[in-house]
Amino acid sequence: MEQTVALLYATVANTYNRLKELVKGVEIEELNYTGPTGDMNSIGQLLKHLAVVDLHWVYRFRGQPLPLEIKKRFGPLLDSYGKLPSISKNTTFLELMRNYEAVQNLFCFECKNLSDKDVNKVVVYEKGKKATIRWGIWHIADHSRYHQAHIALLRRYYKQHLEK
Repeated sequence: MEQTVALLYATVANTYNRLKELVKGVEIEELNYTGPTGDMNSIGQLLKHLAVVDLHWVYRFRGQPLPLEIKKRFGPLLDSYGKLPSISKNTTFLELMRNYEAVQNLFCFECKNLSDKDVNKVVVYEKGKKATIRWGIWHIADHSRYHQAHIALLRRYYKQHLEK
């Protein structure tokens, strides 16, 4: 990877590794736990959401729409109510992490194909907004850190729930 791309990639890779440490040991009940009042997104929903959002960014960097077969495999960004889609109760932690790992591998491959000049190219995202690839890569890391705070809170709430 070229220097600037490698630096940007490293922020995402580091953040992803932090996420893997944060969710280590999550079992199925905790994966589906939605907080003390039952109105939070579950860890499972958040992991799926992060993978789907990152996947969309990879295809934006390529200047391509998300292929239909990939849309079917990973699902939508949001449900018909504008919320994070629920996950099947049969979805396992391992399945979610394998899917996310596959997305991270695609992201790494894409970064290897980017030049330092490429990061200044503009891509279109959400509702016609525009951003440089540089900003998009930074956003992937920032978005993950944002939801890691939610996951840490859910884990704390779940531990308290078990102690009752």
